[in-house]
Amino acid sequence: MNPVASAMFLVFVAVTLLITRYAARMTTSSGSFYTAGGQLSAVQNGAAIAGDFMSAASFLGITGFIFVAGFDGLVLAIGAFGAWPVLVYLVAQRVRNLGSYTFIDVISRRLAPKQTRLVVAIATIAIVILYLIAQMVAAGKLVQLLFGMPYKVAVVLVSVLVLTYVTFGGMLATTWVQIVKALLLLIGVTLMSFLILSEVGFSLPALLEQAASAHPGSEAILTPGLAFDDPVQVATIMLSMLLGTLGLPHILMRFFTVPDMRAARMSAFYASLLMGYFYLLLIVIGFGGIAVLSGRDQFFDSAGAVIGGSNMTALHIARAVGGDVLAAFMAALSFATILAVVAGLTVSGAAAISHDLYAEVLAHRPIDPGRELRVTRGAVALIGVAAASLGLVFEHENVAFIAVMPMVLAASVTFPVLILSLYWRGLTTRGALAGAIFGLLLSISLIVLGPRVWSVLLGNNAALFPYDYPGLFTVPLVFLVIVVVSLTDRSERGHLDRQNYHKLLLQSEFGIAPASLPVAKSLRR
Repeated sequence: MNPVASAMFLVFVAVTLLITRYAARMTTSSGSFYTAGGQLSAVQNGAAIAGDFMSAASFLGITGFIFVAGFDGLVLAIGAFGAWPVLVYLVAQRVRNLGSYTFIDVISRRLAPKQTRLVVAIATIAIVILYLIAQMVAAGKLVQLLFGMPYKVAVVLVSVLVLTYVTFGGMLATTWVQIVKALLLLIGVTLMSFLILSEVGFSLPALLEQAASAHPGSEAILTPGLAFDDPVQVATIMLSMLLGTLGLPHILMRFFTVPDMRAARMSAFYASLLMGYFYLLLIVIGFGGIAVLSGRDQFFDSAGAVIGGSNMTALHIARAVGGDVLAAFMAALSFATILAVVAGLTVSGAAAISHDLYAEVLAHRPIDPGRELRVTRGAVALIGVAAASLGLVFEHENVAFIAVMPMVLAASVTFPVLILSLYWRGLTTRGALAGAIFGLLLSISLIVLGPRVWSVLLGNNAALFPYDYPGLFTVPLVFLVIVVVSLTDRSERGHLDRQNYHKLLLQSEFGIAPASLPVAKSLRR
């Protein structure tokens, strides 16, 4: 057990519990639980979004992947970062103007609300739980390394802490935990990068040269192909990360925490600046780690593998360049990162269950915000149990790999339905539901039949589908299904869906509600 890391860990837990206690006083209704009252500034929300996305999969997983595979480790980062300009200009403003608590509110403004909410909420819950798996695995491994406790106990401990934050503090507590950890994490990776570069005279070419000479793959680590030698595999990962980011429920939900559409767009802009800086530093840390750890046997086991697995590489690099204090600081920050991201995911998953499923679909009459809040807190517990259970199953998987799986679902289910509901007049309820169901079933099936799950996890022979991430194949097929079914839909409901597009256009673009906007009533037919 590292006493310095343990002390920093306990300090952070204490601070976040104090934040939760303060936020609990402000969280008295379902609205304040979901969106923190909608009064966050663009800078605050942008930092929180960055905190949401600068997850354990990013810091621990991508750093570890670069350490093992060099250039190919960047594939998991570039696709996701490319989504942010699209989010700023195509999605943020319209989502903020049309929604209330979740992005499903946006879709159901045009389409039949109950059927739409039911299907898309189920997909949302699946995406949230899959994303939670990566965070739980990273949390378990980190606490196991930090305290020497069993992995199972570590996962349960993380679950209890997150349930405490979310159950009592809601989105407000989650937001401030994300802001604090985002700023501290940026300070931490900046310091690590500075120390790494100082060892090579602040020369990036010299750093890459040393990394190439120290790595078993030699100069191959500086070019594509060491881990992904199939360009189709690279394309499907990039597409999944790009479009999946645009459909992540917990990211889209953040646009309802600000007061207006301008703040929503600026939130995405500030988030993209912070994350761009973060990913640039991960390149330095990942390649620098190859050079820094080379020849230091204390960081490797008898078989030559990194102690704790590739997910722990970043912490070993911190210890090599900054000693136990920096390693302890980064370990505590990594844990903070996991808690913040898990909290944000849990809020979005709970909102899908309590708001979209219970309040809008299952309840036969309007329910008061207090009762909905109680249902939400029960949903938080269910999601926490599910995430912890699956975290135990995926114990030995790289967290960066696991985090791409929900991206495939988001790219194949929520993104096509959302973007077409915002920009295509011809979308109908029948087409959206057919595409969402098809995308959900096809994505999960191909992931299970792919090499990583079918062969590695399940222990079968050759995989029935050749790629780990099927987004390149599922996304076009889902769009095709939605378009074909919508174009052939001649129902009365389909006609109403097309009419609603024009009625909502002014509101989605400018925040102006037309005088002739009986959408809420007409959609309940």
